[in-house]
Amino acid sequence: MLIIFIRTLITYFTLVVVIRLMGKRQIGEMQPFEFIVTLIIADLACVPMSDVSIPLIYGVVSILALFLLHQLLSLFEQKSLTVKKIISGRPSLVINKDGVDITELKKNNIGVEDLLESMRTSGYFSLDQVDYAIFESNGKFSAMESGENPSASSLPLLIVDDGRIVKRNLRFIGKSENEVAEFIKKQDGKLKATEVLTVDGNGRVYMKERNRKYRICRIELTEGLSW
Repeated sequence: MLIIFIRTLITYFTLVVVIRLMGKRQIGEMQPFEFIVTLIIADLACVPMSDVSIPLIYGVVSILALFLLHQLLSLFEQKSLTVKKIISGRPSLVINKDGVDITELKKNNIGVEDLLESMRTSGYFSLDQVDYAIFESNGKFSAMESGENPSASSLPLLIVDDGRIVKRNLRFIGKSENEVAEFIKKQDGKLKATEVLTVDGNGRVYMKERNRKYRICRIELTEGLSW
């Protein structure tokens, strides 16, 4: 028992030193390779702590080897933008002056609903509240607020997602699929070409079609509807 206790202390202090030397980033700010190194280090630390048949030095050497690998990759990143792009990826501009960029979302395996969730956690509830939005290479969301900054008095609901109607939200706005398609047609658009369409409780519509700048228009809602 005492041996396990001592091995645990040695492993713990080794990890504290290594993690401190790796830098001060929080888990949410880590690059992918840093997160992977951290997970492997944690796994390597568990084995020699619990299994006294494995020499402790094996665990310590493995942890130090991963630390050296981390430092080497960090050095390569600092020296070459190409290497940095390969190892850590690049930021993705998912909202620009034209509106939501569906192509960039797909490249990062992100859906419109994921984008809306990230916006809400940043304090933005309408897609036209920001001029630019970026998913950083470490996965964090950044946004530049629109100069006009329209305030949302009710939560916008996603009605069309990449040419498909989100049926579960139709009951909130009191419209059928045909009515939504007809509304889009009246705006000189096509359902299949509509990448994003949201509606808030005041009937304010954000509509982004493929290869076109987003538009703000209104839809008549049934009186008494609210959410």
